[in-house]
Amino acid sequence: MYVKPGCPYCQQAREGLSADGLEWDERDATADPGWRAELMEHSRGSGVVPTIVGPDGVTIGWKGNG
Repeated sequence: MYVKPGCPYCQQAREGLSADGLEWDERDATADPGWRAELMEHSRGSGVVPTIVGPDGVTIGWKGNG
């Protein structure tokens, strides 16, 4: 999951994924230029966070976001 600090939708995604019993890795798109580039690729250039890359595809945003 690609995130940015202070993002309320990222926190909602964390809570939702935890409630579903899922595990994930986080990549702070502001901390690493490579991760930002990956975020831009996965989010089709929008940079929307959270962007979640999973086995079933990519989810851009979280309920009510983007």
